[in-house]
Amino acid sequence: MYSEEYLNSLAAKAQILRRDVIISMGVGNAGHVGGSCSAADIVAALYFHKMHYDAKDPKNPDRDRFLLSKGHVGILQYAALAEAGFFPLSDLENTKSLGAHLQGHPDVLKTPGIEAGTGSLGQGLSIGLGMALGMKLDNSSRKVYVLVGDGEIAEGQIWEAAMAASVYKADNLVAIVDKNNLQATGPIAERFDTNPLPAKWEAFGWNVIEIDGHNMGDILNALDKADDSNGIPTVIIAHTVKGKGISFAENNPAYHNSALSQELYDQAIAELS
Repeated sequence: MYSEEYLNSLAAKAQILRRDVIISMGVGNAGHVGGSCSAADIVAALYFHKMHYDAKDPKNPDRDRFLLSKGHVGILQYAALAEAGFFPLSDLENTKSLGAHLQGHPDVLKTPGIEAGTGSLGQGLSIGLGMALGMKLDNSSRKVYVLVGDGEIAEGQIWEAAMAASVYKADNLVAIVDKNNLQATGPIAERFDTNPLPAKWEAFGWNVIEIDGHNMGDILNALDKADDSNGIPTVIIAHTVKGKGISFAENNPAYHNSALSQELYDQAIAELS
C-alpha cells in the first residue's frame, strides 16, 4: 500500500510531464497532444517509481527497458527523460528543430534513454519481446515495458508478438495498452474496432490486468502484480482520457495531432500548472 502523499507526488509529476509536452510543442507546431496526455500518468509511474535505470549511464546493462511503441507521442517520453536527468530540460524547447536530437519520433541513435526507433506502428511489442528473451538468456532480473495504443493494436504484428510472447513464456515482458478509445480520425469503435481487449489478450495466453489509467494507486498496484506473473507475459489495459488535463483537448480527436495558437498554448500551460 502506497501513501496518499506518495501517490499525489507521482500524479503531480505526470502533470509536469503534460506541461513539458506543451512546452516541447510551442506555438504553431503540430504535436500529439491527445495521446501524450492520456499516457502521462503511466509514463510518470514507470520513470519515477518502477523502472531501474541510470540517467548518467543510459546503456547500463542492469536496467529495465521502456519502449514507446506508439512513437508518435515521443514528446511525452522526451519530457520524462529530461525530468529524469538524461539531458537538460532546456532541450525540450528545440524539439523537432533541424539538427536537434529530439525529433518527431524517437531516434535510438540520437537521444539518450531511447531503446529503439519506434513510430512505425505495431513494431514495438516485437522489439520488446526480443529484448525480454535476450535478457532471459543473460539471467537478468530486469523487465521490459512496452506502451502501445488501442488504435495501434489493429496492426497484425502486435498479435504475432503477443502469440510468440506466450509461447516463449516471456514473464519479464509487460505490455501497457493506452485505451483512450480515440484515434486520429475519431472513435476506435467506429473506425477499426479492436474491442473487447481483455478477452483477446486472455485468448493469447496473457495475464490481463484492467485499471483506471489516471489512478496512480491502480497503476502502481498493476505494475507490482506484473512482477508476480510466472511463466506468462502481462498486459495492463489502462482506461484513459485522450488529452487528459487540458479541457479543450479531452476526448477531442482534433487534438490527436494539432498545432496550438498562442491563446490555446497559454490556456494549456495555465491548466496544467
